Amino acid sequence: MQSFDRNIRHRHAYIGVMFAALLAPVLTVADVSPMSAAITTATTPSGEYISWREHVIDDPEAGGVPDLSGSDGLEMADLDGDGFEDIVSVHEADVVYDDKPFGLVRIAWGTDDPREWELSTLSSGAEVAGAEDVAIADADGDGHPDIVVAAELEHLIYFRNPGNDARSTRWERTIPAIASGRGSFIRVYFADLDGDGRPEVVAANKGDQTAGVDGREVVATHNISAFILPPDPLDGNLWREQVLAKGRVPLNCEPVDLDGDGDLDVVAGFRAEQRILWVENQGDMRFREHAIEVSGDDPGIQGFNMDYADIDGDGRLDIVEVTPRLGPLIWLRQPAKVDSPWSIHEIGTFVPDLPSSVRLADIDADGDLDAFSGTYSLGSRDTDSPDVGVDGQLGRIGWFENPGAQSTTPWTRHDIVRRKRGMYDDWVARDLDGDGDLDMIGTRGNSYPFDGVIWLEQVRTPDARRVFVQARKFDSEDMPAPPANMSLPESILPEEHLPIRRDE
Repeated sequence: MQSFDRNIRHRHAYIGVMFAALLAPVLTVADVSPMSAAITTATTPSGEYISWREHVIDDPEAGGVPDLSGSDGLEMADLDGDGFEDIVSVHEADVVYDDKPFGLVRIAWGTDDPREWELSTLSSGAEVAGAEDVAIADADGDGHPDIVVAAELEHLIYFRNPGNDARSTRWERTIPAIASGRGSFIRVYFADLDGDGRPEVVAANKGDQTAGVDGREVVATHNISAFILPPDPLDGNLWREQVLAKGRVPLNCEPVDLDGDGDLDVVAGFRAEQRILWVENQGDMRFREHAIEVSGDDPGIQGFNMDYADIDGDGRLDIVEVTPRLGPLIWLRQPAKVDSPWSIHEIGTFVPDLPSSVRLADIDADGDLDAFSGTYSLGSRDTDSPDVGVDGQLGRIGWFENPGAQSTTPWTRHDIVRRKRGMYDDWVARDLDGDGDLDMIGTRGNSYPFDGVIWLEQVRTPDARRVFVQARKFDSEDMPAPPANMSLPESILPEEHLPIRRDE
């Protein structure tokens, strides 16, 4: 296993310092206690109060893997057929962007107790360099879920589930020739696009790991593609690629039946162009691209993470979109006519924190879908800098309560915790402990040595309690809510301030 120098610090100034001069000269904070110490006000329709208890599933200490850092995507499935879902998570294994050919794919094997997991490493090193995203499906039709991983350092990699003794047997793998040395894959999904009962692989390639950062202009376009698999996906020479869309710095490519016709379309997002589009599945692997134009002010939509639901009850699927920016989480209302503008609606904001994830789930059991989200901290990824203050861009978790399809009242934000360090990039909603409410399983990055996989247990009580109980005795500093009277620059774009280590 490649060693990793934890003593190296990035040479960029802390983001809190960079923006301190742009903030209001005098800031007042009504409450200097940590956000997580607040008493919850969130309730279910029956009057029970909702709070959260954190559990660590995997991190450098729990898993005994010091290089576990840069945690990103995760998916859940019963990989070994024992009746309990397992968690597959990917980790870039860095605290700065430095093109180091290293990464980790981890599996947390489920048991009958959600507090007990058997942890193992499926892959590490160059074959999963900069592991960014993961998908799970039975790709070869043998009844066992397989895995595909998107690596930011140049390829896709497929792992075949051995079935018997999946926990102890080495999974065979291949880096397909057509998906090797391709720059930087950032998203990957399994999806049966042609309806033949076997999935294709849909992937977005942004070009290189730091495409568009530091204000560098991006000219070249890169692909969002469907990879058609051979009967044996381990035969990497027989994978075929079909380009679905092209653009500058593709960030996403989510398969979803957007038009409700029974087959899977693909919704795509692009960083450099600040746009999203959808590719209509017309059958027989024929596709038609549609722009998603928005009416009203466009906050800079990139489609970094998205989820889908009929928010307004009109029978059409809408898009909930989040991109790390000072603006809000939004939902886009699908128009009745396919190429008409989509109207834009605000869900809520975490200002000055930058939202990076969203998952729709009925948190409060009132029959509609709420929006659970986390933010992207800037600054050092492995120390709590004293220069990062309450007015900086920190790692926050919270959720927005849906007022209902027919309501004209705003979504209500319920904050959970806010730390100096944390990037919450992905969430899966499950009733993990079987108590009848939805818990949230997610990844945490930007926080070494606290990166990894966490479980936020939803707790319901007849009395109002502290909104959040953390798992560790020591963690990144627990911060108050931001001041109400602060002013901000017009925009803060993480891609312009990513901590990149450069040689002198």
